[in-house]
Amino acid sequence: MNARSCCREAGRWIAPGVGLALIPKCPACVAAYVAAITGMGVSMPVAAGLRMGLLILCVSALGFVAVRAGARLLKWRLR
Repeated sequence: MNARSCCREAGRWIAPGVGLALIPKCPACVAAYVAAITGMGVSMPVAAGLRMGLLILCVSALGFVAVRAGARLLKWRLR
């Protein structure tokens, strides 16, 4: 395994983990971040849905990476 693929593999784990850690806990904070970044306000229900969507996206990405790593480990152990 070379350095490039090692860094790529680490990035696949780090990116969704950092995203999950940085998602705010309250919808008001999500609405404030959206307003600060884009200059466009969103309602609380939209902010709550956006927060839940980001949570689902990050958890599913981590799950995908974990299943892929597990399959690779199983394939390696069966050799």
